[in-house]
Amino acid sequence: MDKTNHKAWSVQGKYVIITGATSGIGLAAARELAARGAHLGIVARSQAKGNETAEQLRALTGGNTNVEVFLADLSDQRSIRRLASEILARCPRIDMLINNAGAMFVKRILTKDGMEKTWAVNHLAPFLLTTLLLDRIKMSGEARIITTSSHGHKMAKKGIAFDDLTAKKRYSFLQALMGGANFRYGETKLANILFTTELARLLEGTGVVANCLDPGLVATNFNQDNGMLARMTMAVMKRFSQTPEKGAETLVWLADSNEISGESGRYYVDMKEAIPAAPARSQEAARKLWEVSERQTRNSGIGE
Repeated sequence: MDKTNHKAWSVQGKYVIITGATSGIGLAAARELAARGAHLGIVARSQAKGNETAEQLRALTGGNTNVEVFLADLSDQRSIRRLASEILARCPRIDMLINNAGAMFVKRILTKDGMEKTWAVNHLAPFLLTTLLLDRIKMSGEARIITTSSHGHKMAKKGIAFDDLTAKKRYSFLQALMGGANFRYGETKLANILFTTELARLLEGTGVVANCLDPGLVATNFNQDNGMLARMTMAVMKRFSQTPEKGAETLVWLADSNEISGESGRYYVDMKEAIPAAPARSQEAARKLWEVSERQTRNSGIGE
């Protein structure tokens, strides 16, 4: 996009859809965006948690924040399709989509769609939700799509194992002993970057930009449902972690900064463009991932 042609950007008055907004950096980002005057649509797994978050955001701004709650199980493609339908029915415009929700599962779990669950939540969910909302996003003229990746993408040193998309090898006995779940998580975070790269290419000339970020090591509730060992590991890591508010800074900056208007297909760390690992810079892998993701999401829930 030609940066000389864009209007001055501000999140004030913009309609922002954000996943993973009920805790961690998503909640911290939602608070800051609400304070800056954004109209928020938050995606939550439970009605109670979604309502609690919405009330918190409204209270933060003295009741001046427009907050809508949408429910979805991001591991279930039918649920994502219902979510997209509801968003399209209730939102005449979408100025920004923030794909922030993420998870890691130490055991191999297959979803209702037959997908490995870490892959389903971290990659297929943002891919499917984005593509379902894309026409509405384009209607806004100048819009932004932001996806939360991670430094963890560097664990996938050999790239994405396209011959093992359900991660049987990652969760084999030997691989499990060597931290296979961590490497699987790394593949999904690599997928976030490759998805952003190809999305940006496909959006050239539309006015919509797509970027991703590494929020750094953040003290959140991430990885708390994977057993005692996972909780103990995260407890140790929290001693070296930054606050959710600090972790959300780059996300908020990408959402509200005027200086990055027109920039697309980039990876950011600490509010600066950074160079991701070599596998994340492969245009061929980005295009292949897009094709694979289309196949993995094409038939789920169609006609519902």
